[in-house]
Amino acid sequence: MALLITDECINCDVCVPECPNEAIFMGDEIYEIDWLKCTECVGHFETSQCVDVCPVECIMADDAHVESKEALQEKYHKLTK
Repeated sequence: MALLITDECINCDVCVPECPNEAIFMGDEIYEIDWLKCTECVGHFETSQCVDVCPVECIMADDAHVESKEALQEKYHKLTK
């Protein structure tokens, strides 16, 4: 499943350069994740890099966009063509 950033985000910017799919962008008030680009780093890394670097632990699974590891892998392949 894709990830989302909660309103606990402090806009520290550390997650943005870590995203290999460039799925993280500045929203109206906090950073947001484009679920169409988010693969939870499947295909790139073993763990979600944004989650690993977030100092306030405000990045979590997006229950509105549930995807299997296989679906995330397929999305990775489409994004990297």
